[in-house]
Amino acid sequence: MSSEPQIQENKMGVMPVKSLIISMSLPMMISMLVQALYNIVDSIFVAQLSEDALTAVTLAFPLQTLMIALGSGTGVGINALLSRSLGEKEFDRANDAANTGILLNAFNYLAFLFIGIFIVKPFITSQTDNAVIAGYGVTYLHYICILSFGLFFQMTFERLLQSTGRTFESMISQITGAVINIILDPLLIFGIGFFPKLGVAGAAIATVFGQSFAACLGLFMNVKRNKEITLSFKGIKSPKTDTIKQIYLVGVPSILMMSIGSVMTYLFNKILNTFSSTAVAVFGAYFKLQSFFFLPVFGLNNGMIPVLSYNYGARKKDRIMQALRFSLMFALTIMLLGTVVFEAIPGILLKLFDASDNMIIIGTPALRIIAVHFPIASVCIVLGSVFQAFAKSHYSLVVSLGRQLVVLIPAAWLLSLLGNINYVWFAFPIAEIVSLTITLIYFRRIKKNIIDTLD
Repeated sequence: MSSEPQIQENKMGVMPVKSLIISMSLPMMISMLVQALYNIVDSIFVAQLSEDALTAVTLAFPLQTLMIALGSGTGVGINALLSRSLGEKEFDRANDAANTGILLNAFNYLAFLFIGIFIVKPFITSQTDNAVIAGYGVTYLHYICILSFGLFFQMTFERLLQSTGRTFESMISQITGAVINIILDPLLIFGIGFFPKLGVAGAAIATVFGQSFAACLGLFMNVKRNKEITLSFKGIKSPKTDTIKQIYLVGVPSILMMSIGSVMTYLFNKILNTFSSTAVAVFGAYFKLQSFFFLPVFGLNNGMIPVLSYNYGARKKDRIMQALRFSLMFALTIMLLGTVVFEAIPGILLKLFDASDNMIIIGTPALRIIAVHFPIASVCIVLGSVFQAFAKSHYSLVVSLGRQLVVLIPAAWLLSLLGNINYVWFAFPIAEIVSLTITLIYFRRIKKNIIDTLD
């Protein structure tokens, strides 16, 4: 490793804050928008097979969320430790974080290889008695889980690029994988040209192929372009216990926080299934559509974490507060736009999924009711980045637990007892108000005990 990166100040410590947030976040927001577009296009193609196929993919979503939770949560821990180490000029510790993170996500893959072989079928059949839907779901998840090595290593290598401020390279990796998915989806689902007609299996294969290609590209860019860290087989094979501890001090709460989302969607699917499988399909369509607004905000969140971590390590309070104020306005603008779109054209949005008349009747009020909580969620997401950047991810865990399991699911269940599915959707804004209250309490504590002491 050359000594130059050790002498020069990283841009996260000196670049004007607004320009820094845009330069760090915009590439990830663009890549997240592409990912959101892929999610929507993927479901559009699946929905053209049948409503049962869309329902099956919705039932598979909780296990996919759990997979992403492990990979992304580990990545959050890597990101926070690596960026903080660079801010403190601890370059050996930064290298340890990078190499250990690769090893940890290799173990994550092995766990989902096991799940793909033994757990997928009972997981799907626990949610539906419909043999056609179950068959679609099992087929889809077998491929997604057994070939999930691409997903885990894609997330790892993208996090390494983000941690050192190379968000453009991270964007290229994500966009390339998503574009490959979009291209392969219709070819493999419908058997266009010389490609075989694989149906739901084709959607899964397109997904894992895109993820694997993106992982290879991410590895290449880390080796060739990311000069602030050094990847080595020796570092991967010889992890330090303290490094693993520091990664998971931040990572485990994030993993649990996102895993709660997996449990929530599983239980919400079961509540909706008491009304109809069409209600489950509506929920799946909503999740794909909301990602077009939520994922860019999460991209902003991902861009903020290394900035906050670096300036926390460098004890630069003013830059931390500037980053927070600007990011809050940015996220709120995105989410207000999302609310307007969902309120104005819910029927058009649902028609993207070849929605039946019954799906339109159920889905139109659903989208309008749920969208009320988008602006509130934007504040929670941005302030939650502070918890992750300052190694207080257990705060995020408490917020997520309160929102999704303590409030959302019980509220949805109680409202379902009224016999009108429209009432069930009100559980989302109710839960988000509780989430905002807890988030503000924790943020005030961090500002007083950590941020204000950096003077």
